[in-house]
Amino acid sequence: MASLEIEYDYVVVGSGAAGGTVAARLAEAGMRVLVIEAGPDPLESGVSSRAHYCVPAFHALASENENLCWAQHASHFDDAEAAAADPKAREGEVLYPRSGALGGCTAHNAMIFLLPSDQDWDALACETGDEGWSAEAMKRHRKKVERCRHRPLWRLLALLGFDPTGHGWSGWLPVERAMPMRAFSDATLIRSLFLTSLVELGRKKKLLSRVRAFLADWGDPNDVRRKGEEQLCYLPLATFRHARWGTRDRLRAVSEGDAARLDIATDTLATKLIFDDAGRAVGVEWLRGRHLYRASPKSVEPAAAIEGRTFAVREVILAGGAFATPQLLMLSGVGDPQQLKSLKIKPRVKLPDVGRNLQDRYEIAVVHRMTRPWKSLRGAGFSLGDPLYQKWKRSRRGMYVSNGTAIAALRSSSHAEPGNPDLVLMGLMGRFSGYFSGYADRCWPGLDGFSWAVLKGQTGNRSGTVRLASADPRDPPKVAFRNFEQDGERDLDALVQGLDMVRAMARPLIRCKAIATEELPGSNLDRDQLKQWVRANAWGHHACGTAAIGPVLDTRGRVHGVPGLRVVDASIFPRIPGLFIVASIYLAAEKLAENILADAGLGED
Repeated sequence: MASLEIEYDYVVVGSGAAGGTVAARLAEAGMRVLVIEAGPDPLESGVSSRAHYCVPAFHALASENENLCWAQHASHFDDAEAAAADPKAREGEVLYPRSGALGGCTAHNAMIFLLPSDQDWDALACETGDEGWSAEAMKRHRKKVERCRHRPLWRLLALLGFDPTGHGWSGWLPVERAMPMRAFSDATLIRSLFLTSLVELGRKKKLLSRVRAFLADWGDPNDVRRKGEEQLCYLPLATFRHARWGTRDRLRAVSEGDAARLDIATDTLATKLIFDDAGRAVGVEWLRGRHLYRASPKSVEPAAAIEGRTFAVREVILAGGAFATPQLLMLSGVGDPQQLKSLKIKPRVKLPDVGRNLQDRYEIAVVHRMTRPWKSLRGAGFSLGDPLYQKWKRSRRGMYVSNGTAIAALRSSSHAEPGNPDLVLMGLMGRFSGYFSGYADRCWPGLDGFSWAVLKGQTGNRSGTVRLASADPRDPPKVAFRNFEQDGERDLDALVQGLDMVRAMARPLIRCKAIATEELPGSNLDRDQLKQWVRANAWGHHACGTAAIGPVLDTRGRVHGVPGLRVVDASIFPRIPGLFIVASIYLAAEKLAENILADAGLGED
């Protein structure tokens, strides 16, 4: 455990995709850095926690592991009747998995590394007036992050100076493709999925052009030659030798390489910012103890918790994510004065947009029951005792090297920006219909489930909020997404179009009796009923935007009116970028780390 009594150059609150990235980069540049993480190290929290963290197929179990998770709940609708229509809701709220562990949500996510489009970066540059956010400028940050391990031939050619793919080959994050050989025991079915998907994808244009496009990049969605085309693809995973690799591993590698520069304080809950007489942020107050945050399923009263404070000579960097960052700002008096006064918190800086602009993507799924169980999953219990786990443990082979995605496609609804697909269609081996308590164990009974998940990007709703539940830093905030409140009909229609696409791909498998039945939503719903079902059942898990560049931050992540304080996490985005947000966060953190070092006189940007 790090000693917190000394002064650091930078104190970083949070160890996720942003916090871990920026802290490691600052330490590598010679800065003295402390990372404060409220949860434990997943590899030091017992055998099951270690396995749930490491094994790609166990990512759902990791998100409900009591040692590692925060069971944050959120409301989707203000209207109680609308909220009650969601079968996943409990007292008007739904489970929104968060990780309370070193590595943040990189400790439990599905590891998908999918880069945002150039249009998204250029739009951010245009909105902020900072060309450092442009697609061209962000290319060098991709190189710092990505270590592509799934295109070996192109890696060799890149060493020889020829590389049209745009990949990073020597970054800190290994990215692989999961192709378990055992899946070939279901080869006929997988081939049918592939062919029906390719035919469906080729309906609007010549099928031959789609085949040529696939052969050009072999389904690699991060190959820059794709240029925004619709595509049948695989989803690359942030794994090393088919075990999860995230910012937990990045931080440990840097701290163990030069422990004198980077310290990590786990089981330490940041409770309040410290300011000097001039209003500059100079440190953080904290409580040390396990499971102090009440979103933890094992939350305990802090009878034995240690209170303390740590100071930063240069800056405090908030990287707690879209919920925890605005919470800590508001607890420290930075936010809407009227709301703060209602909780007897003394306002310090008037920034009413702290906690506003909350947004997410929408997801929905069609769930099928197969006629026969998956042969490739025979013996799978998704536990430490089953033969598939033992095979993974011995040789990093078998079905557990995968996150469960059998096939994927990038598609455009009629509402998509030109050349920028707004839908990801994912064929998942299991039953997945969203997040609720116990959802992980409901994915695999019978080993005969197959789900087509539809994720909708470019969503229009920015009306969500994060508000304090109390002045107690141990209480999770109130999170309200207000789904479909803005551009609702447009997003609903796009999701229904996505369901039409996956149903078209499933239809030949139903005809040949490979699929026995559609369990959800059921084929008996008419168009209006289907739209209402989607509205009630859609979920998300990419929250962002609650301390956005513009109303809360400048383009370098500095909080308006608070010298010495920055935000580096998903909160910063005025509009949600890309399709899976974690790659955007990694690159944004590298960009902001460069800004921080330039402001400290240690480089240019």
